[in-house]
Amino acid sequence: MSHTITIANQKGGVGKTTTTINLATGLAAADKRVLIIDFDPQANASTGLGLTKQKRVMNIYGILVGHYTVSQALVKTLIPGLSIIPSAIDLLGAEIELVDMKERESCLKEIIAPYKSMFDYILIDCPPSMGLLTLNAMVASDSVLIPLQCEYYALEGLSYLLGSIQKIKKNFNQKLDLFGVILTMFDRRSSLCQMVAEDVKKFLGDKVFQTAVPRNTKVSEAPSHGKPVLIYDLKCPGSKAYMAIARELLTRDANRIQAA
Repeated sequence: MSHTITIANQKGGVGKTTTTINLATGLAAADKRVLIIDFDPQANASTGLGLTKQKRVMNIYGILVGHYTVSQALVKTLIPGLSIIPSAIDLLGAEIELVDMKERESCLKEIIAPYKSMFDYILIDCPPSMGLLTLNAMVASDSVLIPLQCEYYALEGLSYLLGSIQKIKKNFNQKLDLFGVILTMFDRRSSLCQMVAEDVKKFLGDKVFQTAVPRNTKVSEAPSHGKPVLIYDLKCPGSKAYMAIARELLTRDANRIQAA
């Protein structure tokens, strides 16, 4: 059964795209068929997987406006089992263009529906906002995964995001649920990081993934080489964390299916 996951946080710089790329790589390493939809106009997931502008001519924006099909825009990465639908800066105009469309919140859902059976997991990397693009992603998804940086304003932003998820669940997608929260850029030496992590776990309990992603230079360096950190340096702490998170996601997903 295919599982579509929106990876979202309205705050930028929390490791959202890094989590998308490396979690997808970890799942592909576990012999899962994985698709990333780069739904952020900044196209960081596309460049982070080494896609040049020439390889992004056919992209998610072109699909939304009817210029291309999913099959035409789909790009197989160098990682076996991992494909991506790239993004482009043109996607900035999509929110304006979608406004006048009928059932504009369901455009992405309708587009990917015929292709879901091709993949075990579809990960949608969203822009750092709660606009029409992120709404489309959540309407098209089964669940939401939130990367959360352990900093002072984390809980305030998390409360807002959880409220948005509940509103979307009520009005547009009744099956949408919070799949989990991944703590990112975690520094065990920082008392603030420890305090925020404890507060999030008190607030959300077992929705918080057991593995936190540590601050790690290799994780930051990898996108500039067009590679996931799991390919760039498999043995670094960041790679080990994302592999553990991929295993935990598979376990949580199996439990979710059994409970359904």
